[in-house]
This record gives sequence, structure tokens and C-alpha cells, in this order.
Amino acid sequence: MKNDIIKSLMEKSTQELDTELKNKKSELFNLRFQLATGQLQNTAAIAACKKDIARVKTVLRQRELTKA
Repeated sequence: MKNDIIKSLMEKSTQELDTELKNKKSELFNLRFQLATGQLQNTAAIAACKKDIARVKTVLRQRELTKA
């Protein structure tokens, strides 16, 4: 499952990854806001969102290093 996610990220362009990163960061903000207000039902969603952000950042960094 993780490999499928990473492969799909590798196929995206850098611009698409930047957009995905912004979306995930706003999603994390919303999840944290829901947690603070007591509306969040699934607290594991925060950890999953953080992992998704890390995966996107990793792919972006790999591309950056291969260009250099």
C-alpha cells in the first residue's frame, strides 16, 4: 500500500506535488483545529496526514538532489 502511494507521488510533476503539499498542510491545520474544539472523531487522521506530508516532502527532496 505504501509503495503504491509513493509510486503515484513519483509520477506527479513537481507543481502537482507542491499543490498536494499545500492541500495536506491545510488539511492538517483543519484536523488540529477540530481536535482543539473537540469535534475530531478520528485522532489517527492527524498522524496519517503528517505521514502524507512527509512522503510528499521526501519525493520533492529526492528530485531536488537528483537535479543538483
